Amino acid sequence: MLSLYNDYRVDQHASLAYPTLLLSLEDYTPMSDAKATVPFEKRQVEQPTGATAVLVLSDGTVFWGYGVGLENDVVGEVCFNTSMTGYQEIITDPSYAGQIITFTFPHVGNVGTNLSDLERHAPAAAGIIVRSDISPPSNYRATEDFSVWLANVGLTGITGVDTRNLTRRIRQFGATNGIISFSSRKDFDIDELKLRANQHPSLSGKDLASVVSPKELTEWSIGTWTFGSKVTEDGFNHTVQKDYHIVAIDYGAKRNILRNLAQLGAKVTIVPSNMDADTILKLQPDGVFLSNGPGDPAATGAYAVPIIKGLLDSNTPIFGICLGHQLLSLALGAKTEKMKNGHRGGNHPVKQIETGKIEITSQNHGFVISENTLPPSTTITHRSLFDGSIEGFKIAEKNVFSVQYHPEASPGPTEGDYLFRQFLKIIKEARSSNNA
Repeated sequence: MLSLYNDYRVDQHASLAYPTLLLSLEDYTPMSDAKATVPFEKRQVEQPTGATAVLVLSDGTVFWGYGVGLENDVVGEVCFNTSMTGYQEIITDPSYAGQIITFTFPHVGNVGTNLSDLERHAPAAAGIIVRSDISPPSNYRATEDFSVWLANVGLTGITGVDTRNLTRRIRQFGATNGIISFSSRKDFDIDELKLRANQHPSLSGKDLASVVSPKELTEWSIGTWTFGSKVTEDGFNHTVQKDYHIVAIDYGAKRNILRNLAQLGAKVTIVPSNMDADTILKLQPDGVFLSNGPGDPAATGAYAVPIIKGLLDSNTPIFGICLGHQLLSLALGAKTEKMKNGHRGGNHPVKQIETGKIEITSQNHGFVISENTLPPSTTITHRSLFDGSIEGFKIAEKNVFSVQYHPEASPGPTEGDYLFRQFLKIIKEARSSNNA
């Protein structure tokens, strides 16, 4: 047992290794196991020798570790992601704005980083929490060490944390605010850090889409990546644009969604999240895409819902993903609510209601459409096999559909591609009908 702790450079008297051996949550007494679950009010946790970083949750729970990336203090909502790959895409996904990501897979950083796997040019996440030390990269695509990349892009993280314990805590008590403090001086004021975590605003009621959305209209023409491609140096297809025009409302769109839209052969125009419906319709779109994004959909809906209602009235085909899916539901009169833990990972099974087929999906959302609030005109098309929540719906007569998960993330790896083809099919049919 001692060698296990020593392998991870963690002091067994001040770590959270015990909960990793639990057989059931019945054995888990909240706020009482090891150093990190001693009630904050009773005693302050002793800082282990060598610790250069600390994670303090809003309830006073303390996790010691080792700082990586930029030496800084970062605060946000602590969540967890169960994906075994794709850490660079996860960190740069704008939907993670305002969140500190706990990676449940211990070996994060082992394939390094590269410029092709970025979903945005800079990280959107507030910080990261990792179990194991970051090892040197071992992958032919790597251009930079993960720890070097973190520092260069200004992201702060902590390693050496018992992420299984932390994940169990989030699963049992729900998402909570936390703060990572990385200091080479090893000087930490736990009381102050706890106060800052407590004072940080919740994601509920927070519009973050306007923060990550572009301010100007742009065009996108880069298609999907092809392994071993010799056509382009970076492996991405340069698409040939046809007659169809898709306008993507960017609430925090991932690049790979835009690549999949461009791969359809359509002209893709990206517009800010607050562009009004009349201005969008003047662009003469054959279809409108509602992108993913961060924050509370109800807060973003304050300005997004009137825009989407105007687009619905025009009978333009609409396809939404993630936040776009939630905003579309709000525009139809539904409600959304914050989830206890959210869905974040690359192994989430979703059932197609009509066919009975099961898709393995990638997900990242902390809000969900409230059950039984969608209008009768909608048909629920997909449901989560984890908790039965709504994962997709459509209004066939209005050429409108959306999904909660991320088909462009390819966990299946191509099980969700049909949704982009379905969007193009609807666009073609709508144009043929209008020209008839």
